[in-house]
Amino acid sequence: MVGSESESMTADIRRRICVMTGTRAEFGLLEPLMESLASHPRFELQVLATGSHLSRELGYTIEEVESKFKVDAKVDLDLSSDSPLGVAHSMGLGLEGFVGAFEDLGPDLLILVGDRYEALAVALAATLVRLPIAHIHGGETTEGAMDEVFRHSITKMSHLHFTATEDYRQRVIQLGESPERVHHVGGLGVDVLSRIKLMGQEDLEKELGMKLDKFFLITFHPVTLEGSTSKEQVGALLAALDGFEDYSLVFTKANSDTEGKVINRLLEEFVSQRNNAILVSSLGMYRYASLLSLASGVVGNSSSGLLEAPFFGTPTLDIGDRQKGRLAGASVHQVTADEQTIEDGLKTILSQKFKEHCIPEGNPYGLGGASKRILDIIDGQETLPSLKKVFYDLPFQSN
Repeated sequence: MVGSESESMTADIRRRICVMTGTRAEFGLLEPLMESLASHPRFELQVLATGSHLSRELGYTIEEVESKFKVDAKVDLDLSSDSPLGVAHSMGLGLEGFVGAFEDLGPDLLILVGDRYEALAVALAATLVRLPIAHIHGGETTEGAMDEVFRHSITKMSHLHFTATEDYRQRVIQLGESPERVHHVGGLGVDVLSRIKLMGQEDLEKELGMKLDKFFLITFHPVTLEGSTSKEQVGALLAALDGFEDYSLVFTKANSDTEGKVINRLLEEFVSQRNNAILVSSLGMYRYASLLSLASGVVGNSSSGLLEAPFFGTPTLDIGDRQKGRLAGASVHQVTADEQTIEDGLKTILSQKFKEHCIPEGNPYGLGGASKRILDIIDGQETLPSLKKVFYDLPFQSN
């Protein structure tokens, strides 16, 4: 057993809290919480890095992680293939590697965020070694991606839950988790944005080498459960963007899900033929947040358009079903993934009438403070979360 659930959390001994990070985006969300854990007198932060952090093709963002924290373990998932077989291979490597890492590190609690396949693999590994899990951003729905079932599976393997909204808290309880284990803390992304010092337009233009008077910030990830392919949807998006020659286009690469490489090849070809577009492997949270605050619109199907862009009142055009089911504020306009609808949607989010509704106060994910709430709740636990859970049944209602 890695940790001991009978050990007091209020004892003088420092508790080893392991945080798993697998992508550039999720590391940006976790950074404030990790800083708080690292400086806390009763906790010892352990960092487990994996996934795209270790991929040269996807920006090798492990360097950013290591510039800020000591990385205690690295598990390479071999992301050379994004086919279903390739993803299965990566998950298998992860399962074995994560179990080995936990046996070496001996953590008392694992913290992970979200719903990706590497998060599912690390949750499985923690279950095998009887390591309690604290899961952040559970209870959400994304009907167009496999992340939907990954997320709910991770919920059932976890022992503490930190949700972004009260609606999501209720959904985790609906999954059978005891209410006293489920805490509504707000969105992690809002936390980051509320504390970061943003870059100005002139500095961003120098770093990116393009004008940013008017620009779209664009991220499109694979659509793993939709009828049309990622290639078709990205093709429709790029065709629609052709009608907005006056706008600069800042693309970030797709993640390592199935068809991610297909998307990135299409973007590389598109950018190579235009002088108003760039493709960046990883912007980092500092540059990304700064661009988010200045963008004419956030475009694509990334969760940041729903969770973080509303903090700045930046309009979002959310395309397709990848984020379908997630709570969306008034600054988010959702459209189907065909060329004409996307083109019309871009015109909508640029309109003055739409922008009038894009106010930070309308963000359903709150205005900050999630990291402190999570830390206070973990710190306030008298014992480590019990591995034994009773399925919480909702009151039965007969017809």
